[in-house]
Amino acid sequence: MQSIINIYSEPFIMLAGEVHNSNSSSTEVMEPIWQKAKNLNMNTLLLPVTWELLEPEEGKFDFGLVNGLIEQARKYDMHIGFLWFGTWKNAQCYYAPEWVKCNLKRFWRAEVQKGRKKINLQNFHGMPYTTLSSHCEETMKADSRAFAALMRHIKEIDEKEHTVVLVQVENEPGLQGAAREHSDYADKLFNEKVPQKFADYMRSHTGEMSEDVRTAVENGAECGTWEEVFGTVAEEVFQTYSVAGYIEYVAAAGRKEYDLPMMVNAWLDKRQEPGMFPSGGPVARMMEVWRYCAPHIDVLAPDIYVQDFCGVCEEYTKMKNPLIIPETALHGHAGPRLVYVVGHYHALGFSPFGFEDMGQPFTAVDSYLFGVDTSDPLLLTPQDGGEYAWYNKTLASMMSLITSKYGTEDLQAVISERPEQDTMVFKQYGFKVMMDSPMITRKDGVCLILKETEDEFYLIANGCMIVPFSTGSDKPNIDILSLEEGETREGKWHTRRRLNGDEVATMRYNSPTLLKIKLFAYQ
Repeated sequence: MQSIINIYSEPFIMLAGEVHNSNSSSTEVMEPIWQKAKNLNMNTLLLPVTWELLEPEEGKFDFGLVNGLIEQARKYDMHIGFLWFGTWKNAQCYYAPEWVKCNLKRFWRAEVQKGRKKINLQNFHGMPYTTLSSHCEETMKADSRAFAALMRHIKEIDEKEHTVVLVQVENEPGLQGAAREHSDYADKLFNEKVPQKFADYMRSHTGEMSEDVRTAVENGAECGTWEEVFGTVAEEVFQTYSVAGYIEYVAAAGRKEYDLPMMVNAWLDKRQEPGMFPSGGPVARMMEVWRYCAPHIDVLAPDIYVQDFCGVCEEYTKMKNPLIIPETALHGHAGPRLVYVVGHYHALGFSPFGFEDMGQPFTAVDSYLFGVDTSDPLLLTPQDGGEYAWYNKTLASMMSLITSKYGTEDLQAVISERPEQDTMVFKQYGFKVMMDSPMITRKDGVCLILKETEDEFYLIANGCMIVPFSTGSDKPNIDILSLEEGETREGKWHTRRRLNGDEVATMRYNSPTLLKIKLFAYQ
C-alpha cells in the first residue's frame, strides 16, 4: 500500500492527537495545547474548522482563525489535519451558520419522522435531534462553496510549506433515529428505480461485502426500486447513497481548488440497527456504496471507542482502504495500539481524541465514551503520557525506515489484545512473543519488529518476552550475535547498552524499549 500522505515527497505517518471540538475555535486556548502535543512528541493535530465561523454571513469568509492555527502549527514545527464541520458533526447540524439554520425553507431539515423537523431520540437517551437533509441541493451547494473557499485559501497560504497534510470532510455524517429520511421527497426517491450503474456495481463487488449486505444484493432484483434491488438493507443503502453522494460533491469542489488527501470518519454501527448509529455514514458494511459514490474520498476512517479495536481495524482495511484512526480512547491501550497499527496495518495515522486530557482521571462522560469495563484494568487506567511520548518519539525517529517497509512483510507487529497472533516470521528467522508469562508484570504488551537486513532487526517491545528462532530445517540453530538497547537519531542507530548474558538468555521487557538485534543461523 502506498502512503497517500507525503511531506516534501516523503511518506508521512500522522502521530497525531485530536483536540476537544471547541478548543480550536480560539488560538489563545490552543497555545498551551500545542505545547502539550510537542511534549507528547506528536507531529500532527486534528483541528475542527467550522462552517459557522468561516462563513458567518453568506458569501463573506473569515480566514483569521485558519491563519492563526496554521501559524501556530509552524511555530511548533507541527502539521494539521483540518476537520471540516459543515453540514454534519456527529450526525447533527450543530456547526452550520445561523443563516443556514434559520432558513428552513431553503435549507431543509431531514424528516426522521414524516412532517417533523426535530425529534427526541428515544433510542439515544431522549436527546433532541435535528439535522440538515442530505437530499437538499441548496444546502449541498452552499456547503461546497464554503469548503471550496477554505481549500482555495489553504492553497494560497500553505502550498509550499505543507503545514496542512489532510482534510476530513464533515464529521460522523448520517441520520439518527431512522434508517432513512421520511419526507415526501425522500419517499418519492426511495420508490424510484435504483440507478442501473450503481446496481450493477454492487452486484459485481460482493467479494468483501458484509454478509447481510451481500445476501440482500445477491437475492435482489438486477433492476428496480431500492426495495426490489436491495431488500432488507434497502433503506440504509439508499441513505448511504444520498449522504456519500452529498459529501462527494463537497469534496470534489474542495479538491478542485487544492488536491489534498481527504477522509470521512465514521460513528461505528456496533452491530446495531441503522438509526441507532448515523445511517448513511461510512461504516465498514457500507464501504462498497461509499467507494462508488465518493471517489474523491481517499480514506474511510473509523472512530474507535469499542473494545474490539483490532476487529474494527480489520473491517476498515478491506477494499484496500488505507487505515487512519482519527479518534480513539485515552485509556491504557492507546500506546500499544499506536505501535500495533503502524507495525501490523501500516496505518497512515493514529489520533487519540481529547488528547489534552491524557493521563488525567476519567470523568463519567469519558468512562461512557471509552467503554470502561472493570474486567479489563487497562480500560480503567488513563494512558501514561510519558510512555506515549516515548512511543511517538521512537516511531518518529524511525519514520523513513518504517515507511520504506510499508506494504511489505519486513514490518510486522503483535499485541496483547490478539493473544492468538504471537509469532512473526521473516523468511530465515521468526520471533515468538509471549505476553502472559509470570515474568511479565504488565498487560499492555506490544512488539513491533522491522527487518533491516537478512539477519538484523529493530524491535519496539513492551510487556513481553521475545524468543527468536530459525525457520529453516537446514539451519535449525541460531545465535544472537548482538543485542543492543538504544535509539535512532537523525536516521542513525545509537547504542545505549550492549546487552548479553542474562539479558540475551531471557529477552524480557517490562517497559517500552527499542532494540537492535543481529542473528546467525547454522546447522
